[in-house]
Amino acid sequence: MGCARLGSAPKYVNMAVPSASPLFLREPEIRRGVELLYFGYSHLYRGIDEGLAQQGLGRAHHRALYFIARQPDLTVSELLALLGITKQSLGRVLNELDGRGLVASRVGPNDRRQRRLRLTASGAALEAQLFGALREKLSAAYAQAGQGAVAGFWAVLEGLIPAEERGRVAGLQRGG
Repeated sequence: MGCARLGSAPKYVNMAVPSASPLFLREPEIRRGVELLYFGYSHLYRGIDEGLAQQGLGRAHHRALYFIARQPDLTVSELLALLGITKQSLGRVLNELDGRGLVASRVGPNDRRQRRLRLTASGAALEAQLFGALREKLSAAYAQAGQGAVAGFWAVLEGLIPAEERGRVAGLQRGG
């Protein structure tokens, strides 16, 4: 799955297991999965957290930038559904991104109450920089694990998504 750094020496211990235990549904195996998911996610985002913090932004801003980049002209209500946050929280994030010139909105073609979101050139550049850092780390982990492990990893993550939300996630794949 990954590597653990030992002390400050540049030595790595491969934590990947060739195959899961036949007892993979027991508590120790589930706990190992939870721990690997937690630490993997933390280390994946740690580098971009610093860059976001330098700009006074956080992960909520990054998530909004990411999904707007994936689907230009995404409506506010579509973004709300993707992120699963309150209108108030999203409003604060979008106001900050708009105030910094990273996101622009326009009214919908058929409904003037609808707001469609796009990244500005500055927003697109920031999102590309942040995604580049994620891509670098995830690509290295994918390459180390191998194609079969990546497919298995995706299957596990998809299994964590409720069935009624999987279509929305699949739509992201078709859209970008």
